[in-house]
Amino acid sequence: MTRSRGLAAIVAVLWVSVAVPGTALAIGSPRVAAVQVALRARHLYTGTIDGWQGRQTKAALAALERRTGQAANDLAGPNLGDRPLVLGAIGGDVVQLQFLLAWHGFPNGTIDGEFGEHTQTALIRFQRWAGLPPVGFAGPNTVAALRAPVPTCPVALAWPLRVKVGDVFGPRGTGFHPGIDLPAATGTPVRAAEVGRVTFAGPTVGGYGNLVIVKSAGGVATMYAHLSRILAYEGETVTVGSLLGLVGASGETTGPHLHFEVRIRGAAVDPLPALR
Repeated sequence: MTRSRGLAAIVAVLWVSVAVPGTALAIGSPRVAAVQVALRARHLYTGTIDGWQGRQTKAALAALERRTGQAANDLAGPNLGDRPLVLGAIGGDVVQLQFLLAWHGFPNGTIDGEFGEHTQTALIRFQRWAGLPPVGFAGPNTVAALRAPVPTCPVALAWPLRVKVGDVFGPRGTGFHPGIDLPAATGTPVRAAEVGRVTFAGPTVGGYGNLVIVKSAGGVATMYAHLSRILAYEGETVTVGSLLGLVGASGETTGPHLHFEVRIRGAAVDPLPALR
């Protein structure tokens, strides 16, 4: 078998091995994500941990084959569910756990294959959300819940401001972006995307900066971050289009934009399909 045919066979086998037991969702393959983390550890891959076999991932696999003759399946490690995952576990199945937790709305920080405290916290939050005992380790029931479709926003939302979308919801580098970014000039008005009540309006210690949160019926919460000025107050009832604040660059950001996030009972979901 030639090297190019060998690589094609490795990629095909790896894809089938994760597509059959996994969810039928366009979120990338958890096992491919595990391979990407392993390739990154070998300094062969610098791209996003997104679970897709794009050009950069295939090039890294080809470089690995030339260097060591090692197959991609060797990098992926055990399948998620082959063993219970507890605090301190390390491996490709931990990457798969982190990857699926993030897509279900509970990112742990860095997708790195190490089951630390951040991963355990995300796991407990997911287990509560899914109606499972919040035990903090991943067994068969948790794995089954993670293989279910990822949550989506059940209601239509208005655009908080009309601009071209910057960063989208999903993997970003070795982490996960739990909302969408809407770049705009400082001072651009930010308006409510849904009817609800303001449950938070103020500065935050973390990366969100000046933040407004509006909670609506059905457990839907919309979040408006990095504001330069807050024009809403806690307890206020708002309607679609109510002025909440002004675009800014507060918190952890490289420039003025609105970070718009939607959560369903605490799980971050992609806002784009719901925006009208």
